[in-house]
Amino acid sequence: MNSALTALGHLRARLVGDRRGNVAMIWALSATVTLSLLGLSIDFSRAHSVRTQVQNAADGAALVAERMSDRPLADRQAAAEQFFRASLTDLQYAGAASISIVEEPGGGHRATASMPSTTTLSRLVTGRDFSVSASSVADQAGTDLEVAVVLDITGSMAGQRIADLKLAAADLVDIIVRDEQTPYYSKVALVPYSNAVNLGGNAGDVRGAVVGGTSIADANWRSGTGKAITGANKTNAVMVHSNGHGFVNGDRVYISGVGGMTQINNKQFTVSSATANNFRLSGVNGTSYGTYTSGGTVTKCATAACEVVVTSNAHGLATGAHAFVTGVNGMTQINNAANTTWVVTKLTANTFALNGSNGPSYSAYTGSGAAHCTVAGCDYLRFDNASSPSAQRVFAISTCVSERTGANAFTDEAPTTTRLGRVYPAASNPCPAAQVVPLSSDKAALTATINGLTTAGSTAGHLGAAWGWYMLTPEFGYLWPAAGRPANLSTQLRKIAVLMTDGDFNTPYCNGVIGRDAGSGSGSVSDHIGCNAPNGSSFSQAAQICTNMKAAGVTVYTVGFEVANGSQAQQVLNQCASSSGHAYNASSGAELRDAFRDIATAISLLRLTQ
Repeated sequence: MNSALTALGHLRARLVGDRRGNVAMIWALSATVTLSLLGLSIDFSRAHSVRTQVQNAADGAALVAERMSDRPLADRQAAAEQFFRASLTDLQYAGAASISIVEEPGGGHRATASMPSTTTLSRLVTGRDFSVSASSVADQAGTDLEVAVVLDITGSMAGQRIADLKLAAADLVDIIVRDEQTPYYSKVALVPYSNAVNLGGNAGDVRGAVVGGTSIADANWRSGTGKAITGANKTNAVMVHSNGHGFVNGDRVYISGVGGMTQINNKQFTVSSATANNFRLSGVNGTSYGTYTSGGTVTKCATAACEVVVTSNAHGLATGAHAFVTGVNGMTQINNAANTTWVVTKLTANTFALNGSNGPSYSAYTGSGAAHCTVAGCDYLRFDNASSPSAQRVFAISTCVSERTGANAFTDEAPTTTRLGRVYPAASNPCPAAQVVPLSSDKAALTATINGLTTAGSTAGHLGAAWGWYMLTPEFGYLWPAAGRPANLSTQLRKIAVLMTDGDFNTPYCNGVIGRDAGSGSGSVSDHIGCNAPNGSSFSQAAQICTNMKAAGVTVYTVGFEVANGSQAQQVLNQCASSSGHAYNASSGAELRDAFRDIATAISLLRLTQ
């Protein structure tokens, strides 16, 4: 444009110097008009560029105001103006720009803006600078929103990371959940996860009922009461005198408290040569024993080895089964310590013996207690761990759930068709305390849950992804109160999952315990079961879940928090996201908060209607 003006100036000089009358007259009449028109063209072009920037700034300001529709109008206006002016800082007359924000009668916010635009030669015609103006109206999109927010609360999120996540997640809830839920609703579900996902009271509905312990009514090694001993002879097969003892040959008895012939105290014997008042201790040569002086008691044993016999109605234990005993008073010696069990012998439907127990050395039973089975589906599970096949572990069941296997491993089929897996966690890698929250429009309750999150455990990212889907599918809706049940997908409803993590997915399951092939960071190998996860790694499961979730119509956003570039975690997050524009990787708390805000704004689907 400058070269054109220079050429025009040269032409004007030649024409002015030309003394021929016609040329001078024509130039005198046309030069000013020509230059003015050229100036107008230049200034209009500049004004158009400025107006485009002002329009974009006004559009953004209107969207900001609409996004804050639950705030006081003064706050909306202030935030919109701040955005508007920040968008024009590179323009010459930005300080002279003006904008007004008003609510539209039918809903939405109108932004009206204007700003001067400098002029050059066109002032010869207009005598003043141009002023550009723009107007924009933003409104909420006419759709319902169901959003599942999946939050990593593993041990690596402790400290500043969980503090940053709480702020970011609370921002997202604040933006997405509108105070006005008509004519369109917006709800958020929360899925906190670490080594698993906690279903709380709904666990039984998705993984099936658990076989609990049976109450113990008695525990005793004796059969009947003890009989007084009145004498004992130093014979080969000791003869014991006990009036009306009631024993028969072959009975096993326990003797204690004898004076003089102390060699027979605190031992078990087999009865032989029994008469009404005497019996012999089979195979016991007493010729070298001390002479009996007084006292003593002989008691018949309930089993051949004087083991404890437990009475527990309908105990359900078979001979050879492992039982875990808890809560017994008095005879506390039969309560199982961590990772120990009793092998039992079933005597009747209501009684069983504790193999290897030494009943006469135990305290007397005084009450309470329970006997638990220890196979899959019981409230305790006994298994051989991955580090040593002979190293027994016994873990209690939790209200967490793990992946299911079979044809519906990666579908949203209802748990009534295919149950999810149980979780028997190690004490060092517990079920997360925070439970899932079904879809809700209660901002205060959602924010309270977020603020109460605590960190612990390893990373079962595939379970977080799965439950992000499950919270949005009607197939799982029967689990929740009516207000929290997902609706069927339609053109009037958008379903979105936001999956967040700070690291590698490392915790797949086999039979309710972290699998032998779990990744680094999933806890001690001695707490893993000796079988591989049948569904594969946590990474591969997450990828398959995301693929099927997206195919079912769910839009997936992913957020990595300080996840290493090029890592497997980042690759899976990118694969899970609905597009590259749906994948975020934040390297700081501020960036995490920005990512959640960006996602929330996109999810809210604000639109420009004018």
